[in-house]
Amino acid sequence: MDYIIYLVEDEANLNELLTTYLKNESWSVSSFQTGEAARKVINKPPHLWILDIMLPDIDGYKLIREIKATTPEVPVIFISARDADIDRILGLELGSDDYIAKPFLPRELVIRAQKLLARTYENAANQRRSLAPYVIDEKLRIAYLDGQDLNLTSKEFDLLCFFIHNEGQAFSREQVLLEVWGTDYFGSDRVVDDLVRRLRKKMPELKIETIYGYGYRMLTQ
Repeated sequence: MDYIIYLVEDEANLNELLTTYLKNESWSVSSFQTGEAARKVINKPPHLWILDIMLPDIDGYKLIREIKATTPEVPVIFISARDADIDRILGLELGSDDYIAKPFLPRELVIRAQKLLARTYENAANQRRSLAPYVIDEKLRIAYLDGQDLNLTSKEFDLLCFFIHNEGQAFSREQVLLEVWGTDYFGSDRVVDDLVRRLRKKMPELKIETIYGYGYRMLTQ
């Protein structure tokens, strides 16, 4: 599985070394040396955060609070050179899934990451599917093209999942409106046309067919 890893480590040499080891697992790795840099991508979640507690600007405790407030399901491995017992307990209280005290062997981090990723995502394998050339991760609510997040809005992703789960079926605009917006929406069903248009623009390879005078259907073959 092509996992996406975010590594936050301010020591440049260690950052580079760990990045190399993680990339050797064929994972997509983005590395950061400050909390502020990492903070900018919290809304584009990875499959795993590897987070140093001692950073030059924002400490790891504050950063994990923000990560868990946004994406509580994404696992976090804490790394630190400080007192292991205190940091481990506080890290667990804040939602970390594992802790490694410095110094450690890079291979140990890789092994722990492998086990944590497998434990987290093996039961969600059916939620990640290939829809060539796209990969859809329903757990993280992200659509990828060549490993890059397509930045779908919440409603765009809801519509995509609706089509995926109802492959080949034709739906009227009213049916799509009910399924995606729910019974609380009041307004024109033309909002469906606008949402389909936006989804087609971001994912032009999707086979969304217009049934004129009625609605839409999507073919995945």
